[in-house]
Amino acid sequence: MPQDRYLQPHQARQRPATTYEDLLGDAIERAFGAGAHDLASLVQALNASGLASPSGKAWTEAVYRTEIAALAA
Repeated sequence: MPQDRYLQPHQARQRPATTYEDLLGDAIERAFGAGAHDLASLVQALNASGLASPSGKAWTEAVYRTEIAALAA
C-alpha cells in the first residue's frame, strides 16, 4: 500500500507546537531515554531538567496530569 494512505503524526495537529510544548516534549523524551518508566520518575526528571511547570512551581504528578490533559484538549 502507498505510504500516503497512513496518517502522518503531524497531520492531526490543529496548529504548530509552541516553544513550551517543544521543550516539554524534549524533556519527556530525555526522561524516557534515561530510563523513566513511571509517572514519579518522569516528574522527577522534569524537575531536574529545569523546565518550569506552567505555574512556575515544581512539577508534581497532579500538575503533570493537569498539563497533559490541557494540552490534549
